Amino acid sequence: MSFVELPVAAEQFQVRRDITFLNHGSFGACPQPVFHAYQQWQRELESDPVEFLGRRIHGLLSEAREPLATYLGTQANHLVFVHNTTVGVNIVAHSLALGPGDEVLATDHEYGASDRTWRFLCTQRGMRYINQPIPLPIESEEAMIEHLWRGVTPRTKVIFISHITSPTALIFPVAKICQRAREAGIITVVDGAHAPGQIPLNLEEIGADFYIGNCHKWLCAPKGAAFLYARPERQELLQPLVVSWGWESLTPSSSRFQDYFGWLGTDDPSSYLSVPAAIVFQREQQWDAVRIACHELAASARQQVCELVGTRPICPDSWWGQMCSIQLPAGDAAALQRSLREQWRIEIPVIAWNNQRFMRISIQGYNSPTDVEHLLTALRTIFAAGEHTHS
Repeated sequence: MSFVELPVAAEQFQVRRDITFLNHGSFGACPQPVFHAYQQWQRELESDPVEFLGRRIHGLLSEAREPLATYLGTQANHLVFVHNTTVGVNIVAHSLALGPGDEVLATDHEYGASDRTWRFLCTQRGMRYINQPIPLPIESEEAMIEHLWRGVTPRTKVIFISHITSPTALIFPVAKICQRAREAGIITVVDGAHAPGQIPLNLEEIGADFYIGNCHKWLCAPKGAAFLYARPERQELLQPLVVSWGWESLTPSSSRFQDYFGWLGTDDPSSYLSVPAAIVFQREQQWDAVRIACHELAASARQQVCELVGTRPICPDSWWGQMCSIQLPAGDAAALQRSLREQWRIEIPVIAWNNQRFMRISIQGYNSPTDVEHLLTALRTIFAAGEHTHS
């Protein structure tokens, strides 16, 4: 199936037609049917708020977790909804009993907000956060894991790692890492912000102690829909980041995990309740085929941009899904991103990472070869003029 055979998906999305939007990875984009479901939940809430929040909410959230759990390859009581991956990472990081001398091992490809979370706790508790270098280009899963494991010491208590990295868009072999960590008695925390909806997931097979993922990115749910997964034997480790009615619950459930995180007081749960609609939308739109077509278009874009700017791919095609990062010649990342947006009406991130410059291309169901050609035209013009580059 070629990408141009999927026009119905493009028609369903609300992204502006006057912008070449190649940045789905940052905040996602919600299709019309899912957004309508979201608004319907909001209207239902506002029509009878005491009934909705005071009596029905626990049942509604439980119902919404069921299809999400099936989609993720786990059980509903192993999940709670959170507003975004950063919140979930904070819940886990603040809960773990870490102190002076303990080490948390991550890579140098982690997302900035997560890095800040761990560094903040290090300053508070006297522990050490290590960003182990994973050099580019990526050679193999075995080489990547060995590079990571060079950072493991007898003081390593936690491995924190992205499933799909933000700056470099690499799919790390998290299942193998989690297995090796468990054998070493190390807790694993996986940042899966970009994974749900972009790659197939089975959380029980991955085997992480904690896995946090966004539904509002590649699964295309409304903004503010994410989940925190915890293995049953690890759920008792988690403490509420915000203490509310679930702590010392008057009507406790069978799970303290659900009590602590299922009800934080007055809030709008509409994004959570719309996640099943997002799953249905992608199933009806044959999203497995859409993902394949998106990857093919992104692979073509990556090859052409690399040839244009004279750089090599940072990994084989199998290391990424619908989002890939391309190394660019040295230059001002912010200036190039600003030029692409303001002069060419192209929304795409240009990232400064490890003293190198990368462009991250996201291809979603609403994109087309025309979008890629517009990007190539812009880059040809910019680089031919020598703008935003230096040797």
